[in-house]
Amino acid sequence: SDSINMANHQGITVKDIAAKEFIPAFADYLKRTGKIELPAWTDLVKTAVHKELAPYTADWYYIRCAAIARHIYLRGGVGVGALRKVFGGPKNRGSRPSRFSKSSGSVCRSCVKNLTLLKILEPCEDGGRRVTSTGQRDLDRIAVACAANK
Repeated sequence: SDSINMANHQGITVKDIAAKEFIPAFADYLKRTGKIELPAWTDLVKTAVHKELAPYTADWYYIRCAAIARHIYLRGGVGVGALRKVFGGPKNRGSRPSRFSKSSGSVCRSCVKNLTLLKILEPCEDGGRRVTSTGQRDLDRIAVACAANK
């Protein structure tokens, strides 16, 4: 059986790379370019109602932006409400059973706004956002770099 060398293979996209490899690589790219303006509140907020603490990592905002960009790449037409569900989780209600809780809309909205300013995302006619052609090129370039590093 032949094993295909993915680094030399043309047409590698974000879909071919695992999330745990792609998201940190794209977050690093966003941080290195320095074009994302961090909101003043990034060191103060929790990312959701169901969280007890704020994120430990200083780069959490870049990681969230990268995860949102990947999610919208894979499934276009996603808005802030759907992203809140994606990043939601179980809320601990003490002795009562846990229930699902959405994540912060402000964090999702801020990430989407920043990615739109970078021309990675654009508004859809039907609502939500989709990846632009330049954004797709950037994301696929990072995916090829991830495949080459394997």
